[in-house]
Amino acid sequence: MLKGKHIILGVSSSISCYKSAVLARELVKQGAEVQVIMTENATQFITPFTFEQLTKHKCIVDTFDHNYEISVKHISMADWADAIVVAPADANVVAKFAHGLADDMLSTTMLACDCTKIIATAMNTKMYENPATQYNLAVLRTRNFYIIEPVEGSLACGAVGKGKMEEPQTIAEYLDYLIGQEKDLNGKRILITAGPTRESLDPVRFISNHSTGKMGYALAKVASQRGADVTLVSGPTSLSVPLHVKRVDTVSAEDMFREVTARADEQDIIIMAAAVADYRPKYVADEKIKKMDGSSSLELERTKDILKTLGQNRKSGQVLCGFSMETENMLENSRGKLERKNLDMIIANNLKQEGAGFGTNTNVVTMISKEKEEELPMMSKEEVASHILDRLKEFL
Repeated sequence: MLKGKHIILGVSSSISCYKSAVLARELVKQGAEVQVIMTENATQFITPFTFEQLTKHKCIVDTFDHNYEISVKHISMADWADAIVVAPADANVVAKFAHGLADDMLSTTMLACDCTKIIATAMNTKMYENPATQYNLAVLRTRNFYIIEPVEGSLACGAVGKGKMEEPQTIAEYLDYLIGQEKDLNGKRILITAGPTRESLDPVRFISNHSTGKMGYALAKVASQRGADVTLVSGPTSLSVPLHVKRVDTVSAEDMFREVTARADEQDIIIMAAAVADYRPKYVADEKIKKMDGSSSLELERTKDILKTLGQNRKSGQVLCGFSMETENMLENSRGKLERKNLDMIIANNLKQEGAGFGTNTNVVTMISKEKEEELPMMSKEEVASHILDRLKEFL
């Protein structure tokens, strides 16, 4: 969601500079226009030419370089930028920023910027833990700098500890969170379910489905970026939790029913995007699964209908949205579910179209409410999430 955004990427002296090239590529891939400023010492680790090839812009190192248009460059760039991110930020530039020094192109530009400011620190563990560095970081926090802490690991100097720069994808996610979206859902509480549920047959086997949770996680990410207070009730997935989203882990349909209904009254919007198993093995009184010999068949019973329960008991003014995954009569069956479960909107997934449904990064859906239907073309799941949230906001 960084399309059209103007980002200054500052690169200071650290072995982590190679990650800066990956970050520049990721930002460009997301549609941002990126201008790189390097410190002189950073050029000992990676060349300006690398960034120029990735961003298609001249990489600036020298404050007094005259090979660009006549203007006070650090001022014009500061006015141009939506955000400045310094990654890696070594101990030296952290100290400069904290004390207002301006003796190179990066520090002068930072001092002139009044846009969003992010620094991703990277340095030796002892340098990072030094009281002087910690004091400087504390000063920057009071000045509305967003500090991305280093992570623990094996460092280039041979030490093991906190000092590695955060991964480029995570830094890009911070940028996306801070400047990628208008905060039009600020203060709204949204609960989203995602992923599959699992119903155990025995200690090894279970009943489940092909859901990966990608659509629910995309909804959680975009809702959080738009300022909502998001709770994500998730079945088993391999996905990372989006920034500033509270995840509640569940396994079975009963787990999800309990966690969702316990939190339902606190929510302004509930979106049931999880693919909840409809059946589970029937249990005997001692809660153990009935044993089966070679001639017996598995006895099943229905799981609790979470969406129907929410529709029957929702508080006044609450917005409720479900998902429908039909292989036949998709629209007709989805409309029926909308009515039976007392929903405001239902999202019909087209499971038969290539590039849609489970496990893909794109989706094709139809948004159905009592008033209208809107079929969306194939787009990324985050774009689909934005459209869904736009429609749900209309019900508030």
